[in-house]
Amino acid sequence: MSVAATGVRGRAAAVRTSVALLAGKAARGATRLRGGGSALPGLVAERVDPGLLRHTLGDLPGGVVVVSGTNGKTTTTRMLVALLRRHGLRVFTNPTGSNFTRGVLSALLPEVGLRGRLQADCAVLELDEAHALHFAAQVAPTHALVLNVARDQLDRFAEIDHTADLLTRLARQATQAVVLNADDAFVSRIQHEVGPGVRVHWFGVDPSVADLLPELQEADVRAADPEHGVRQMDLQGADALLLPADDGSCTIRFPGGTDVGPVRLRQRGLAAQINATAATAAARAVLGSGFDPARALAALREVTPPFGRGETIDVDGAPLELVLVKNPAGFTVALGTYGAEPAATMIAINDNYADGRDVSWLYDVSFTSLADHGVAVTSGVRAWDMALRLHYDGVAVGRVETDLDTALDDFLREHAGQPMRVFCTYTAMMALRRRLAARYGLARFGEEAS
Repeated sequence: MSVAATGVRGRAAAVRTSVALLAGKAARGATRLRGGGSALPGLVAERVDPGLLRHTLGDLPGGVVVVSGTNGKTTTTRMLVALLRRHGLRVFTNPTGSNFTRGVLSALLPEVGLRGRLQADCAVLELDEAHALHFAAQVAPTHALVLNVARDQLDRFAEIDHTADLLTRLARQATQAVVLNADDAFVSRIQHEVGPGVRVHWFGVDPSVADLLPELQEADVRAADPEHGVRQMDLQGADALLLPADDGSCTIRFPGGTDVGPVRLRQRGLAAQINATAATAAARAVLGSGFDPARALAALREVTPPFGRGETIDVDGAPLELVLVKNPAGFTVALGTYGAEPAATMIAINDNYADGRDVSWLYDVSFTSLADHGVAVTSGVRAWDMALRLHYDGVAVGRVETDLDTALDDFLREHAGQPMRVFCTYTAMMALRRRLAARYGLARFGEEAS
């Protein structure tokens, strides 16, 4: 192809990118007027220019970090962004938690001009296990942070091995480094699959508290891999080990004495502490010698929970905690953190596509920690299924109300002035959070401070 032809082709691509951005921005304006549609603008832009991600994110000087796995993506991404920003980097991210490629594009639209220039040093992106590969086909990540593998939405991914394979294929695309969970057999074996010259970093719990893991991980993904030997890796200087102090405080240890902590997180529980450890390991992998434990400590102290994920809302002077649950491991950890504490409790279970259609996983969770105080109301599409499951564990249920709005309004009225807690699947959480936002003037989905 001649130089002239190449130039024409380049100009045509630039025009397509500008038209795509213009169309996406127009769609964004229209959807905001109608009060929703966080992913639609990205879908519109992508239809006009299928290479838009590559054109906008492909040449960031600090690279692109992709965060993926079954549990903890949104919280870990939020923590990693805070860590890198505390170190002075301009970070682009997809803060709404819309973790498909079109969600990334929707987040890009307000940040770029029509020429596609993004004013950022690097990007940190939460991506669904499957869509991470779609993204990597356009933009090879410099770093991949792989969190865990669990039985989540098996109606989408068919089997747990397929989910593990998706994450392995993502890690193969990383050009500089991967950060892996040392305590997850499906993730730790990825160390053998990375490309030549790609560094492998680790995060996990300190061996002195390894007995805490069974409450977090399902039996089929615990640290037991006879083929490759979980935890037989060489602990290098960038490996982060978690040492919990209590439900809210922990220290993240690095060989050589450069600990981060003690730090009291604003989100409670072992899962949040593991997420913080993963984010800190990834930050150190990205920053290298520029990593400052004091800055990391300050960043972690200030990170607030993403909404619906351990978020506490002030309801006329009483605390209401929203706790996202979506698989046996996550619900088990949530109950271990919150279940025995006295609070009026509501459980909202949906089976929409984003939740996973099959809710039989509820029978892999023990709800006995709720028996002393009972559950005030079950709600959502599968409210009756949840009530039946609680009955089998001897947990009294006040009533069943399938309509989420009615259930929430009644729950708030009947327990006014008391501590309250709602365990909810993803789409139920989204619906409840929107109603709470309208009622109490909270930030709406996609409008969180970044």
